[in-house]
Amino acid sequence: MKTSRREVLKMAGVALASSAFPVILPSNRSYAGINSETLKVGLIGCGGRGSGAAKQALSADPNVVLYAVGDIFKDKMELSLDSLKKVHGDKVAVDEGRKFLGFDAFQKVLDSGVDVVILATPPHFRPEHLTAAVKAGKHVFCEKPVAVDTPGIHKVLEAAKLAKEKNLSLVSGFCWRFHEPKRASFAKIQEGAIGDVMAVYNTYDTGTLWSKPREEGWSDMEFQLRNWMYYTWLAGDHIVEQAVHSVDMMSWAFGDKLPISAVGTGGRQVRTDALFGHIYDHFAVTYEYENGAKGFHFSRQQANCENSYAVESLGTKGRSMVNCSRNVHEITGSNPWKYSGEQNDMYQTEHNELFASIRNGKPLNYGESMANSTLLAIMGRMAAYTGKKVTWQDALNSTEKLGPDTYSWDMKPPVVEVARPGITPFI
Repeated sequence: MKTSRREVLKMAGVALASSAFPVILPSNRSYAGINSETLKVGLIGCGGRGSGAAKQALSADPNVVLYAVGDIFKDKMELSLDSLKKVHGDKVAVDEGRKFLGFDAFQKVLDSGVDVVILATPPHFRPEHLTAAVKAGKHVFCEKPVAVDTPGIHKVLEAAKLAKEKNLSLVSGFCWRFHEPKRASFAKIQEGAIGDVMAVYNTYDTGTLWSKPREEGWSDMEFQLRNWMYYTWLAGDHIVEQAVHSVDMMSWAFGDKLPISAVGTGGRQVRTDALFGHIYDHFAVTYEYENGAKGFHFSRQQANCENSYAVESLGTKGRSMVNCSRNVHEITGSNPWKYSGEQNDMYQTEHNELFASIRNGKPLNYGESMANSTLLAIMGRMAAYTGKKVTWQDALNSTEKLGPDTYSWDMKPPVVEVARPGITPFI
């Protein structure tokens, strides 16, 4: 029986849709036009990750269009649209009247008639945008991390609960959760292949990132927004913005059980210029679990150093190695195993499963898990910034709010000093 678009958007249920959605449009295919079955996508945040997510969304379903876009920078918006049109042609159906600029662009996208939204702005804005999207009845692809502070996490959890009540899909940008080799590896761990997990060593040691020197006419706010990764109020620091992927996989290895506490260290050794805001360039955090198990996290953004992006899990019966850089997925010990199956595009799978869940009327909701993984990384930052032991309850009850509630181009962004362990207080 054919299901109407309106019925599709109302259907309920929580189940995992197939990761191999059957129809993928080839690049540059002309799109016939919008009809009653068309799913309209709104892109909020037109940077590199948002543009990539939009490209994948348009490949995930044969009857989907990019209908509206929102950003604070016109140059980013136009660059994004140009690149998407080269790949998807007429599936980029964004009229001039549905190109929205400004701090309120997200709400205008939500009000434009879209069915699905991609949230890909700097993380500071994610809780507000997610809350508004769910209240507006939209299915959501929500990039990681989902917040930069605990008050934001609580907003995300409330939005996730409301999404369930409204039968809306909420898929997260924790992309490794959609990678078939990772799914198989961590499933083996949960099945007991390495016995009881007693330690998980995880890394995200990488080089430096891009930065944009200040241009004439930029306000302080524009400069920080153009370089958002280097400001804790916008990005959460790199343990939250980037290395959260490794923290998320550590949690996955532990069966997503929550730790009881964390202690950590970190600082700025190399990246000390004012161009790089006030974030750290390295972290080391130890998470402790109720059974005495430990999670050891190391992350670094420094040039000309040894890189590592891996999760090594040690159990009572063996060892699991998941190496993201080298595509290694194997277990040694009592139950040796090595992955030999499908090598999928995890970014595409995220959207294949999102759109399949909408079409099948079986909404996916990753809201709680994406909030918990983000808070794990925030907890690690708190421990490193303060030099104190931070319990899970401490992190969950923190009242520290980063950033303002309202925005304008001429306002002064928050004045934040580089954190000093032993001096910076826990709030």
